[in-house]
Amino acid sequence: MSDLPRKAVTRTAKLAALPLGFAGRATWGLGKRIGGKSAELVAREVQQRTADQLFKVLGELKGGAMKLGQALSVFESALPEEVAGPYRAALTRLQEAAPPMPSGTVHAILAERLGQDWRELFLTFEDKPAAAASIGQVHRAVWHDGRDVAVKVQYPGAGEALLSDLTQLSRFARLLGPLVPGMDIKPLITEMRDRVSEELDYEQEARSQQAHAEEFADDPDVVVPEVVHQSAQVLVTEWMDGVPLADVIADGTAGQRDRAGQLLARFLFSGPARTGLLHADPHPGNFRLLPPDPEADASDGKGADEASWRLGVLDFGTVDRLPGGLPQTIGDALRLTLGGDADAVYEMLRAEGFVKDSIDLEPDAVLDYLLPIIEPAEVEEFTFSRSWMRSQAARIADPRSPAHQLGKQLNLPPSYLLIHRVTLSTIGVLCQLGATVRLRDELESWLPGFLPPEDVEDVEDVTDLEVPEAFAGDDGSNDGGPDDPGAKGQDPEHVPPAPRSAETVDAG
Repeated sequence: MSDLPRKAVTRTAKLAALPLGFAGRATWGLGKRIGGKSAELVAREVQQRTADQLFKVLGELKGGAMKLGQALSVFESALPEEVAGPYRAALTRLQEAAPPMPSGTVHAILAERLGQDWRELFLTFEDKPAAAASIGQVHRAVWHDGRDVAVKVQYPGAGEALLSDLTQLSRFARLLGPLVPGMDIKPLITEMRDRVSEELDYEQEARSQQAHAEEFADDPDVVVPEVVHQSAQVLVTEWMDGVPLADVIADGTAGQRDRAGQLLARFLFSGPARTGLLHADPHPGNFRLLPPDPEADASDGKGADEASWRLGVLDFGTVDRLPGGLPQTIGDALRLTLGGDADAVYEMLRAEGFVKDSIDLEPDAVLDYLLPIIEPAEVEEFTFSRSWMRSQAARIADPRSPAHQLGKQLNLPPSYLLIHRVTLSTIGVLCQLGATVRLRDELESWLPGFLPPEDVEDVEDVTDLEVPEAFAGDDGSNDGGPDDPGAKGQDPEHVPPAPRSAETVDAG
């Protein structure tokens, strides 16, 4: 597959074949069992075939189909271990690769967006993409001033493909339910549809990335590449090498896993407090683990102090705007839940809309529902694992369990939807890593309300957070940016101040 298929009928037919394929394999499996094969062996064959088809279709179509696959991939740790293998292998491939578009198409887009003399902007430009994902692909290049850069080029027709895919996928969302026990797929698809315009807006992405790059410029733990240039459908940023988080998950050392997990949790909770923005696409393809010494071999990290590795963060196409940081209600609710104050927790959830006025629940039952979920915040350090994730998923997904019945009566207010998904996704990645994380440290440092008021001393009030200059004045109209690199008609020779060294951007 060399280009993003844009005809709605073509994409719809491929997606429609997914549930038909699922049903066909179930029938095939029944025939095999009747023929004498063991149920366990047949089930594994069916799962492997399903996983292979899922990857093939979602990966080939890119667009919304692949975006959904990436979102689901972080939850493979919730699957029972006997079925997790095939899906794990298939879905994790969606985090790092997709069939590329031909170089002729790439050149045409660059000529249209950067000018016919676009090659003069680069000392070198590699036609073979370094990464190809859901709505764009990345090419490695050297900017005219000698900096290594990542050139992110959006697929033609990506917007139509996103909307078409997500509309079609929503029609058989319930059939995808078994991929993620305890999770309703349809709201996830709806939320993705609502954010299509943001995902496609490279000007907005440039502002969000630059705001993070400036805030974390001197951070010893987190690295965000600077924006070099932006125009419609093209985003040029500093290049960032490092070990992809998917590789750390696959065969990283215990030290690398723990370090990656700690920094991922730190970025999740510190980002909104420091930038007023929440990175809302936390799948492993968007993160790198960087050695402390830029000259060190980043391929395996041997000889590097694993406790000093840094987290590289990519792809700011989807963010949640939280000018005051994460809502204090979250911290208050966590603190009160850990303190066992069932009545106060219940009243807070009702006031925030998590319990509708028409519903009456037993406060102690709500507390019993929440405590296992927030177990990682109760101890000094917690080891996230697939077995823990599976136990939580099974508890909530089993229709016979009290947790399942209570969960069905709770409501998720729209303002918390993206925060909820990002938190769940991050926990999914931590479980894939099997990382031991001091989560409580990050909550105490960055989450408003988590510490009792009497324990808070000399902590900046995040409600008075100063919005980063690169993001100031954004009212959703997308006019302006970091030195306004995305302003229409800007001289492509404009380059922000010389950045710190960095090196890959995810293709989105």
